[in-house]
Amino acid sequence: NVVATTRVRRNRLSRFSTVPHVRWHGQYHIVWAPKYRHRILQGKVAFEVGKCIRVYGGRLVCDRIELNIQSDHVYLLVKALPKVLISTLISTLKGETALQVFRRFPYFKDEPYWGNH
Repeated sequence: NVVATTRVRRNRLSRFSTVPHVRWHGQYHIVWAPKYRHRILQGKVAFEVGKCIRVYGGRLVCDRIELNIQSDHVYLLVKALPKVLISTLISTLKGETALQVFRRFPYFKDEPYWGNH
């Protein structure tokens, strides 16, 4: 697990971030979509997805540079610490967001959006 107390120094004139003995510039473009690109990410669902990404991304000590939620996909540009595995970041964001959306909107479990076909 990544400790949320890591101190990251940023020079406003540089695109690089630093911690003791490390200097990096790691940005990741992440795009994901609901099954068959169903257009369900609208209104309250889109708001809930955005809220979850902000909360869980903050827990993983990553900077959300850009977040764009379209009706059929989510686009995220994130800058993460080098010790955060991108696979862990993506699985946490997608998994926790899906669980929260199912808790908040239980009728999605009855629809063919996530493998219930």
